[in-house]
Amino acid sequence: MSKSHHTLPVTASKIEANVCAAQNVCLSSVWQDLRSEAERVAAEEPTMEHLVDDVILSRDSLAAALGARLARRLAREDMPRQSMEPLLTGVFEAHPGTVASAAKDLLAMYERDPACFSPLEPLLFFKGFLALSTYRVSHQLWQDGRRWLALYLQSLASEAFAVDIHPAARIGCGILLDHATSFVVGETAVVEDNVSILHEVTLGGTGKDMGDRHPIVRSGVLIGAGAKILGRVEIGTGAKVGAGSVVLSDVPAHKTVAGVPAVIVGESKEENPAIEMNQKLDCRDGWGI
Repeated sequence: MSKSHHTLPVTASKIEANVCAAQNVCLSSVWQDLRSEAERVAAEEPTMEHLVDDVILSRDSLAAALGARLARRLAREDMPRQSMEPLLTGVFEAHPGTVASAAKDLLAMYERDPACFSPLEPLLFFKGFLALSTYRVSHQLWQDGRRWLALYLQSLASEAFAVDIHPAARIGCGILLDHATSFVVGETAVVEDNVSILHEVTLGGTGKDMGDRHPIVRSGVLIGAGAKILGRVEIGTGAKVGAGSVVLSDVPAHKTVAGVPAVIVGESKEENPAIEMNQKLDCRDGWGI
């Protein structure tokens, strides 16, 4: 093996970051809302009864529900559901922070996506939420030193959801991953809390250098569809990245960038673009909308 210096995977650096810094979510309330909605769905649409019973109504916690839903999507011949579900549920139950983070993601998708009419929808149908939840298990396994299993889950998520997040990446909670297809996150990337990201976004590296080589995305950032952010650049708090942009240098807080390569085109009108989801470019000097 020629890469002897990379026998063990690199762990993302411990930079100062708001990553699941304040998980003030009431899990019991979220769980009761999910159960109530599942009961309504089962009554109104009998063809969905088996799914909602298996994932929600027959479970006693959000941890168990997450394990069941992901196992249904990720199980394969080399790891059938009877092996996959105890693994996933066990990680969620042993690490309550992963469940709280998933709950924050679920609520972010419900609150920010106008096409989402129930917190139950992301759990059942949104591959962005399911991919993030799979990442949260793989990240915990990576931290626990079970790196081969973490990488296996990463590959399953890529196959099942078309989302490829390295388990060593650090991703906060309250993340909206909208549509999600072709979302890619590199090994040393950092994404803080309360960020909104659309499909076909890449948080990638440049070249073959080792160590910290992927982006840092601060809280409140909105990243438009198809944006590529490459290298160890920092996207400042409350910044906005226009759809289709290629970002190769730092973006100051509360600025809007767009283009190939991306340049500053204005200031974010919203204090927290990730929450408002306004993808207009806020351009200065009469450019843009």
